[in-house]
Amino acid sequence: MAKGVKLSSSKDFPVAVVTGGASGIGRAVVADLTDHGYRVVSFDQDTTVSDGEVVSFVGDVRSPRDNERAVGLALDEFGRLDLFVGNAGIHDGGGTIADRSAEDLATLARRVFDVNVLGYLLGAHAAAEPLTRSGGAMVFTLSDASFVVTGNGAGVVYTSAKHAALGLVRHLAAELAPRVRVNAVAPGGVVTGLRAADGGEVFTEPEPIRERIREVNPLGVVLTPEELAPFYRFLAGPESVGMTGEVLRPDGGLSVR
Repeated sequence: MAKGVKLSSSKDFPVAVVTGGASGIGRAVVADLTDHGYRVVSFDQDTTVSDGEVVSFVGDVRSPRDNERAVGLALDEFGRLDLFVGNAGIHDGGGTIADRSAEDLATLARRVFDVNVLGYLLGAHAAAEPLTRSGGAMVFTLSDASFVVTGNGAGVVYTSAKHAALGLVRHLAAELAPRVRVNAVAPGGVVTGLRAADGGEVFTEPEPIRERIREVNPLGVVLTPEELAPFYRFLAGPESVGMTGEVLRPDGGLSVR
C-alpha cells in the first residue's frame, strides 16, 4: 500500500473508493474521476501508481478487513467519502451446468460469488456509514449477463452472480435511501483484461470477439472502458439526483433484440 498526498481541505473535492481500479473499466473510472476533480482510493489486488489524486490500496475484496481498511484510507487521506464504486470481478469462463463435475462447479461458484457478490456486499457495508454522512452514492458494475442469459459468452455461474448483484443493487437502494443513492452500470461487450476464476484471460483473441459483439448488438458497437467511465460519474453526480435502484445499460441495444 502506498499513501498519497494529504490535501488541505476535505471540502475542496469529492472522494471515491474504486474496487478493481488497476485495470479495465475500473482503471478508466479512476482516470475519469480524477480528471473531474475527484480524489480516489484505487482498491485492487494489483498496485497502481499513487500520487496526490490517487492512493493505491492493495487488498482482497473478499476480506471484510480489507474493505474497511480501503474506506478508512480514504477517510484518513482525504477526510471524507462521497462515492463507492464496486467494480472488481471475475468470469466463470463460460460453459453449461453439465460441463463440470459437481465438485468443480461448487469450487467455481464459490470463487465467482465471493468476488462478484460478496465483494460488493462487503464494500457496501464498509462504505455505507461515511456515505450516509456525506449524502453520497454507490455505483456497481453489473453486466449484460444481469439481464441476458444466452449469446454473450457467460456461463451459468457468472450469469447467476450478476443476477445476484442486480438484486443487491436494488435492495441497497431501498435500504439506504434517502441519504445514499445506489445505481449500476451494466455494460455489454466490452473487451478488457477480465480474467476467469482459474486466472486465465477471458478475451484471448480480442479481434474475433469484437466482431462477434458487433454482430449481436443492434448498434454494432464495441464500447471501450473509457467510453463507459462517464456513466459512473453521472450516477454519482447531481444530474442523477432523482435516481436510485436504476441500471444504465450501454450494451448496444441488446434489450431490444
